[in-house]
Amino acid sequence: MISTNEQQVAIPDGLASSQAKLVYLSLFVMEKATVSEIQQLLELPKLTILPIIRSLAANDHIKRTEDGYAI
Repeated sequence: MISTNEQQVAIPDGLASSQAKLVYLSLFVMEKATVSEIQQLLELPKLTILPIIRSLAANDHIKRTEDGYAI
């Protein structure tokens, strides 16, 4: 039997691109992650992920931690 954990996710209104939403949701699911971990999960280039991460952090949607990023 597969256990499911139903959680409601509120995606911030300022996230217009689908890639930004994917990065945000990935961090929500993973709880914390490095850019490399997000890259492996989403199969997107780091050059695509880095500006998204910077924007999310600058707008206080995510925070930088000692070992990556978190919601």
